[in-house]
Amino acid sequence: MYYKDQQPLVKVTQPFSKEVDVYKVNHKMFATLALGNDDNNDANGEPIWWLNLKCDPDEALALRDMFTAVIPGYHMNKRLWNTIILDGTIPQNEIKRMIDNSFDLVVDNMPEKDKKIIAAHL
Repeated sequence: MYYKDQQPLVKVTQPFSKEVDVYKVNHKMFATLALGNDDNNDANGEPIWWLNLKCDPDEALALRDMFTAVIPGYHMNKRLWNTIILDGTIPQNEIKRMIDNSFDLVVDNMPEKDKKIIAAHL
């Protein structure tokens, strides 16, 4: 995922299983990445990955209406999380925007001292 080298203080862990990467900022999860739960492959025969991202509840619904590859968060709070099926149908810039929003939502809910530490690394 593009985020690992782009945002400050991001760590990747695998607390659920070695098949699920969990992206955290300051120990708070903002994304997960795993192979989809189906056996579908893309046009090149590559497996399709699923990306879970935190989302504003209203935007979560809007994104589900806009993109068929955005569904309620798989194994997550479906009001606050979306799953993005990375099948190539969503523009890369839109996926990056969704990742940025997830990161920002998590950081915005942190104590002020933690926000300042993260901001100092931007």
